[in-house]
Amino acid sequence: MKCLHFHIAAVVYVFLLRGIDCDLDWWKTANFYQIYPRSFRDSDGDGVGDLNGIREGLPYLKYLGVHAIWISPIFATPMWDMGYDISDFYSIHREYGTMEDFERLLATAHDLDLRILLDFVPNHSSHENEWFKKSAAGDPEYKDFYIWHPGRDDPDDPQNKLPPSNWRSVFRGSAWTFHEGRGEYYLHQFGFYQPDLNYRNQKVVDTMKGVMRFWLDKGVDGFRVDALQNLFEVKLQSDGHYPDEPLSNTTTDKDSFEYVSHIYTMDQPETVEMIYQWREVMDEYTMKDKNMRTMMAETDSEISILMQYYGDGVRNGSHIPFNFKMLLYLKNDSNAIAFQERIHLWLDNLPKGCVPNWVMGNHDRGRIGTRLGADRIDLINMLINTLPGIAITYYGEEIGMTDVFVTWEQTVDPSACSKPEEQYEEFSRDPCRTPFQWDDTISAGFSTCPNTWLPVSPQFQQVNVKVQKSAPRSHLTVYRQLLRLRHTETLQKGSVETRTYGENVLSVTRRLPGCDTFITIANIGPFRESIDLRELFSGRLTFHIVAVNSKRLDGEIIRSPNLDLDPYEAFVLKGVA
Repeated sequence: MKCLHFHIAAVVYVFLLRGIDCDLDWWKTANFYQIYPRSFRDSDGDGVGDLNGIREGLPYLKYLGVHAIWISPIFATPMWDMGYDISDFYSIHREYGTMEDFERLLATAHDLDLRILLDFVPNHSSHENEWFKKSAAGDPEYKDFYIWHPGRDDPDDPQNKLPPSNWRSVFRGSAWTFHEGRGEYYLHQFGFYQPDLNYRNQKVVDTMKGVMRFWLDKGVDGFRVDALQNLFEVKLQSDGHYPDEPLSNTTTDKDSFEYVSHIYTMDQPETVEMIYQWREVMDEYTMKDKNMRTMMAETDSEISILMQYYGDGVRNGSHIPFNFKMLLYLKNDSNAIAFQERIHLWLDNLPKGCVPNWVMGNHDRGRIGTRLGADRIDLINMLINTLPGIAITYYGEEIGMTDVFVTWEQTVDPSACSKPEEQYEEFSRDPCRTPFQWDDTISAGFSTCPNTWLPVSPQFQQVNVKVQKSAPRSHLTVYRQLLRLRHTETLQKGSVETRTYGENVLSVTRRLPGCDTFITIANIGPFRESIDLRELFSGRLTFHIVAVNSKRLDGEIIRSPNLDLDPYEAFVLKGVA
């Protein structure tokens, strides 16, 4: 095995937690846990997860040490896109339970001091929503609730109308579909079954604020706002038409979403104003009872746009604009330098007084162990949980779940079902959405039903909560240690310094005067490496938390300043104040 030694000067960045005071609001250093409701726990044996299943799982989440739970959509839906096509924003999807079930879930969570955030899907509704049906029928109150257009003249057929523009859908093909009943095209940036709401209509703005208030009145602690960058489109031109988007020149596939550059359909300036208005709604409730309502925002905009979502110095925006700069851009072959660059892309652009966040998994991307390698599972969890600010965990990452092979016949994800069979695996998100692995019984303890909505991992007997709870060292044990570490003053208020050693070793040092120092060291590469610890800390160091694949022991004192690291080895060191 190759062994490299680096004695060159390390690359150092230092970032101070500006504007975070000693009386922290709970969310500023929280760990949020994302639950995909169909896959977390099934309470009634139908093979589909539900609200009562989530309620049954709350003691486990308390045991983990998470602070808040973000639940993917639970609203009434025909389930064309796994709940992101909502037919009634004020009701619970029947497979998941009833409103009474939700209210019991919320009450139990609050009794356990766990917060609940719901997925808020403002960009579109289902085509089966009564709003859309009324709009399509020309009801004056709903006529302009969605984005309609008669279409362009067809130069080859005067009787025919063409789509209003060349805009493409995320799920392929035109973003416009002709409605026979109304005789016009409607816009859908996602599936044809997800018509876009018209935020240039004040009634839509007021209605969606009403949706937020409905659930805030129920007692929810906040929202994760879905598909934020798609919220607005450019205004109609003076000639009554929408402009075509320029070709991207990255693909010749005319049906591909990437065929055009989305300069008229994404990241329009009005979106920032809308997020500020939603924050005002949230703050109304915060001011009433002094219980912070928190807003997350999902978008992969350019960093300059993302930072605007925090606020403009006068008005506040999203508490947590999602940081996808690591999730989307770090690959299996990324080195320590790439990791450091991605970390500081966010830290170095963060507005004063705002809080960073770290996302490395969700329901749209392959799991950490699949994307970045099973040997890096603890390494990634160590990094995102020892960096300053907020960490977000996708269900199952704490036990090292990996993607599951889902056959063409088992596939339900519309982004895959819309592709030819020979291409579906490239686009399917089903492999990262499979049932949570509770134990080694039937269906991994997720359900008493042997036929679950997606297949259970064939590894469930080896990778599950029950096995890892009883193991002397496991991904679950490491994860819980990390969440306990997040309660220390050093991690909540301390400075952060990152260093790289050569191409493969990254260190993250957290310091606070008068408190213990904690140093995360990660060998991201496949070779043995060696570093000089004197550059990091001059006093006594011990191994505080060690990855499953490390031969080190918790509490072991480091005797030599020269530390060797095995491939993909990671640990958190403790320096006594």
